[in-house]
Amino acid sequence: MNRITLPNSRTLSHMAYGVWRLSDAEDTSVTATLGRIDACLAQGITTFDHADIYGDYRCEALFGEAIKARPSLRDAIEVVTKTDIMLLSAQWPNTRVKHYDTSPAHVLASVDRSLQRIGVDVLDLLLIHRPDPLCDADELGACLDGLVDCGKVRGIGVSNYMPWDVDLLQSRMKHRLQTNQIELSLLSTAPFTNGQIAHAQQHKMPVMAWSPLGGGRLHSQARQAGTAAARLSPILARLAQASGTDTTAVAIAWLMHHSVGVLPVMGSNQIPRIEAFNQAFTVPMDRQTWYELYELANGHEVP
Repeated sequence: MNRITLPNSRTLSHMAYGVWRLSDAEDTSVTATLGRIDACLAQGITTFDHADIYGDYRCEALFGEAIKARPSLRDAIEVVTKTDIMLLSAQWPNTRVKHYDTSPAHVLASVDRSLQRIGVDVLDLLLIHRPDPLCDADELGACLDGLVDCGKVRGIGVSNYMPWDVDLLQSRMKHRLQTNQIELSLLSTAPFTNGQIAHAQQHKMPVMAWSPLGGGRLHSQARQAGTAAARLSPILARLAQASGTDTTAVAIAWLMHHSVGVLPVMGSNQIPRIEAFNQAFTVPMDRQTWYELYELANGHEVP
């Protein structure tokens, strides 16, 4: 599998495995988790995408149990996690409203908890999960720089940030931001025109795409007349048949065709589906095919 190079010259696999559904699996045993990890590694997927909140704060620990059982994994994978969202949860009984917390005290404590739960000494990437309206950019920037300087984190990124949010945080940091993880799919094409993709290209910063299949809607809504999924379904099926793959592979190939460097965050607990992720690299994609899909997704031709 190809690698995506970050601004700090470190690399990630061109796909990441998202662990947000790990606690929903019928089998959450160490053996089952290792099976999913091995299915990723077998096709070159070495980047694993976490957040402290996933699975009501349980997924990092489930993944960490697999690391504890096989310590050699620490040197075979890249760990990405996120912080700042505070959920209403029994894990945090004093939280009375969902909110964001980018205070240095919270971010530092969150990093320590993630390191302990996952069972690694350093995070390859720490992402600020959502823009915080109460963010003190000076304090947060200094905190994030300090995490890199002390060796707990190799790189800092953001998630769901607009260009002006990225610029504000970057202006208060000495270390370059590495990525912006955004919602991007055939059912979420706004980043191509709202400045997120253009800004990432301007700063040579690859993007990570969450919900690259529209949260499953690309398939579940394929028979609902008038939806983007229904418009896309026939051409996705045709391209899948022509390439000997499936419609998931075509949709992911469409994302990865962009020159900015799109790293889809794929999620499934089913081994056969995980094993098929790399089929996306075998789907031919040219400019006109890309635009055919783009126009059907948007419901109109480009101006």
